[in-house]
Amino acid sequence: MSEPVPDPYARLRAATPARIGLGRAGDALPTRAVLEFQAAHSRARDAVHGQADFDALAAALAPLPSLRVRSRVNDRAEYLRRPDLGRRLRQDDLPLLQHGEWDLAFVIADGLSAEAVNRHAAALVHETLHRLPGWRAAPVVLAEQARVALGDEVGERLGARIVAVLVGERPGLSVADSLGVYLTWEPRVGRADSERNCISNIHANGLSLQRAADTLAWLLDEARSRRVTGVGLKLEALGTSAVPSPLPLAGEG
Repeated sequence: MSEPVPDPYARLRAATPARIGLGRAGDALPTRAVLEFQAAHSRARDAVHGQADFDALAAALAPLPSLRVRSRVNDRAEYLRRPDLGRRLRQDDLPLLQHGEWDLAFVIADGLSAEAVNRHAAALVHETLHRLPGWRAAPVVLAEQARVALGDEVGERLGARIVAVLVGERPGLSVADSLGVYLTWEPRVGRADSERNCISNIHANGLSLQRAADTLAWLLDEARSRRVTGVGLKLEALGTSAVPSPLPLAGEG
C-alpha cells in the first residue's frame, strides 16, 4: 500500500484562516470544505442580523459616562436597504447631545457586525484613552442602527474637535467579528469619506486591541496637531519614528 501524499498546502492553512488548497472530490469540492463554507456563510449572516448589547457595553465602559441614540432607521431590514437613514440621528435623540468643549467624542455603532462591537469596542475605548492623558472626552455615544457618517452629526452637536466611530465591519467568510475605527477632524454633516482615516481588521486574529489603540492614539495626536484627517494624514506619508511599527509577517517571531 502506497504512503499518503503530503498536503503541500498544510503549512499555509496553519498560518491563515483563508481558504487555500481545498482539494476536490471528482468535479466538486470535498464535503468538509463545502460544510465549512456553509458554516462560515451562516456566521456572517448571523453577524449582520445580530444585535449589539448596549446595556453590557455601557457597563463595560464604566466609569466612563455613556448615552444611547438611534439613527432614523426603524428596523434591521430598513438599515440594510437604506444606508442614508443610518447616517442621520432621529429627531427625538438630538436633545441628548449637549454642546461642550470636547477634544474627542467616541461613537460606538453596531454597523454590520454587532458581534465585533460586543467583543472589542469598550476595551478599545479604554485602551485608547489610557494613551491620551489630558484629553477631554465626551460621554461615549452608543448608536443603534448606525452608519459611519452618523458620527459627523454626533460630533457636530457635541462640539467635539475629533470624532472616532467604532463600527462593526462587514463580515466575511473568514472573520465575522472585525471592528473598524473612522476618525474625522471637525465633524459636521456632509463630510466626505476622503476626510476620514480608517483603522480596520481589529479582531483576535487580526490587528490586536493594543496595536489598534497605539495607532489610534497616534493618529489622534497627529490629527489634533495638524488639524486634518483623511488624505492629508497618512501613516506611511509622514515618515516618523513615532508611527507604530508594522506587524510581523506570518511565521516570524
